[in-house]
Formats: sequence, structure tokens, C-alpha cells
Amino acid sequence: MVAYPSKPTVAVGAIVFKQDKVLLVRRANEPNKNQWSLPGGRQELGETVAETAVREVLEETSVIVAPACLVDVVDSITKDEAGRITYHYTLIEMMCRWERGEPVAKDDALDAQWFSLKDLPNLGLWSETEKIISKAWELRKKTTNQNLKS
Repeated sequence: MVAYPSKPTVAVGAIVFKQDKVLLVRRANEPNKNQWSLPGGRQELGETVAETAVREVLEETSVIVAPACLVDVVDSITKDEAGRITYHYTLIEMMCRWERGEPVAKDDALDAQWFSLKDLPNLGLWSETEKIISKAWELRKKTTNQNLKS
């Protein structure tokens, strides 16, 4: 993670549900070190957004997922006291289906766990992360309901 970048960095966040729980990691690095967040990271050259989401979840949590759908794109721009940009990320938020595995913190995650949606307000998540999880949950419910009607 480069502080004071010369251009934005594209990163992918993965929203993974297992029943009524969402997968979160505690970040080991800046920005937002020690905070709970969605698993994810920088997109590598030649890698699709879906491939990035799948790889990052596996690298950070050992959980195996399959890409489902795009949820949203979020700008994360952090400035220092002087107004200089310290971090600038374009975050592509992708919902993924849990395939198998239980979370084990790896790579740049200090911890990885499933959390009940009702516990999210107590975790100190970034407000945009909470919005993305809620949006993905609503998309998941609609998709599930449509599949049940088919």
C-alpha cells in the first residue's frame, strides 16, 4: 500500500455470505490497520475483477468462493492534515458465493471471521463498508426469492 500515490489504485472487495453471516477480515496494514473490513486487495495486471475477488478471499481467509455479481464501486480517498492525498483507491465491490472452507487469517489479515449482520454496528466498520454489505444482502435476498419462484 503506497502512501502519497501518484495515481489511484484499483482494488476489489469481496462480500461473502454464509447463511446470515458475512465474512470479514481485520486488516494488518494501512490504511485502516486493525479495523474490520471486507476481504480484498489490489487487482493485478492481466487479472479480471472476478479473479481478483476470488484470489484475495483465498489469500486472506483460505475460504473458497465463486464470483456472483458486481455490487458497487466506491471511491476511498484519504487526505493528511495538509490536504495531501495519502491513499486513493477505486474499490470495486463484488459479491461472491461461499463454496467451502472456514476462515483462517492469512496474508495481510490479522483475523478472519463470520459475523452476524446484527453485529456489524458494533465493529466500527467504515460507513461505506456497512452500506455495501447491506446492498449486497438486499441483492442476495432478491436473487434468492427470484430463484425460488422459477
